Amino acid sequence: MHPRAAGLTMAGMDTIAWSRTLHLLTTPEMARADALTIKGGVPGSCLMEYAGAAVAAEAARLCLPGSRATPRIAVLCGPGNNGGDGYVAARLLAQRGFHLDVFALGDPKALQGDAKAAAGLWRGRIGALADFAPDGIDLVIDALFGAGLARDLDGMARATVERVNDWRARTGGKILAVDVPSGLDGNSGRPRGAMILADSTVTFFRLKPGHVLLPGRLACGALRLAHIGIPESVLDEIRPATFLNSPALWQGLLPRPQTAGHKYARGHALIVSGPAFHTGAARLATRAAARIGAGLATVAGSRGALSEHAAHLTAIMLAPCEGASDLVRILADPRKNAVVIGPGLGLDEAARGLVHAALAPACGRGVVLDADALTLFAGDAKGLGALVSGHQGPIVLTPHDGEFTRLSNGLELEIESVSQALESISQPALSKLSAARAMAALTGAVVLCKGADTVVAAPDGRASIAADLPADLASAGSGDVLAGMIGGLLAQGMPAFEAASAAVWLHGAAGRKVGRGLLADDLPDALALVLAAL
Repeated sequence: MHPRAAGLTMAGMDTIAWSRTLHLLTTPEMARADALTIKGGVPGSCLMEYAGAAVAAEAARLCLPGSRATPRIAVLCGPGNNGGDGYVAARLLAQRGFHLDVFALGDPKALQGDAKAAAGLWRGRIGALADFAPDGIDLVIDALFGAGLARDLDGMARATVERVNDWRARTGGKILAVDVPSGLDGNSGRPRGAMILADSTVTFFRLKPGHVLLPGRLACGALRLAHIGIPESVLDEIRPATFLNSPALWQGLLPRPQTAGHKYARGHALIVSGPAFHTGAARLATRAAARIGAGLATVAGSRGALSEHAAHLTAIMLAPCEGASDLVRILADPRKNAVVIGPGLGLDEAARGLVHAALAPACGRGVVLDADALTLFAGDAKGLGALVSGHQGPIVLTPHDGEFTRLSNGLELEIESVSQALESISQPALSKLSAARAMAALTGAVVLCKGADTVVAAPDGRASIAADLPADLASAGSGDVLAGMIGGLLAQGMPAFEAASAAVWLHGAAGRKVGRGLLADDLPDALALVLAAL
């Protein structure tokens, strides 16, 4: 068996690569994948040999452009299996004629198991890490620590990481990381004291959450996924619950118009508007709900608000709604099976009454709570959870970082406790992934934490992470479009976790279709092109 390295370009991963990397493995799950493979008869030394060969292949590729006749490569080897991969790579690169310098953190004689055997096969000199000086080096291979690092870097390890980063910034030299850049927590994407800033990272079998969560994604450079002999069947036993957000996760449940269908079969999304002069957000959400396939879409608001909407909307219906009692009346029609509330809503008692009406226990429809509808529950996530628990339909919360912080105010310790119970892993700080999972567990809703690494978490522990959202989406009104897209998918009967994950990916694809100069108004129209291509 030969190792195969599949290059992953986060802004344009092809369908095969996406499906191959659907599952993200936490560090305990990756350790279990290794153990199950070894138990199945593949020696750990073979896995290490394949891993080292993938690293050597990427190192050779990085050394090709603009390097001297015989490039100098420094390999920094740590005290565990990550260091073992480094020793294998050094041996294979030396056999190909590269000039190798190897430096070890700690005494190589203290290595155990496969790493000790790999170091024993290296016939060159092994210098102390304290003697490493990067000047004159073309490439540094960082094999100090892998994804399972359990403490902050300090002492010689931290000093070396900082020295290597400084060398890269000064000289433009390249760094290749093994598994993860040293200092990066593979579960949270957070640095442990300090972390390598790599040009390329070779990892094995499956990506880890830390590869796609920020800031870890930025530290990895180009990600290369090497298949090193671990069989796909181990996933059946591990049953990972964290996924890279891609069509492979939700495409089978994405609603599609049927030849024998009609508009009423495709659901009716209701978007609750803010008052006059605050109507744009609801209008964006309503157009998005219709564009993503809801058979009908209605915007409900005061007469002053509706006069503004009427001047802009044609395919959208209007419903007078002067307060909570009117919304209850409108929702008495069971055909209105999805509600989006919050964009431009306001923060007064009238707005609070509208949210309570949308979440009334008798309502079995899907509800998306966005923007002001979340801020109304600042510091009262438990109160929101009580409303959610009495509601009979699916609910999606869509906070950005500030809204999440306000919502969780006073619950930090409880969220951290639930998170650790869910994941059973040590983290340097509460990660976006674990925080989203904890909030979903506490409220009973699907929670979508927005950002360049948007996380969608379900109360049952499933979570998806987006790895390719364009920076152009950071534009006023973009989140309102996303909320409307989720509402439109809920109206068509798509399950909440898959609907939220699909909307995030499609939203990103529409953003890429528009590109630079994007306005939120552009996204619904671009969405039609994305859906056609999908």
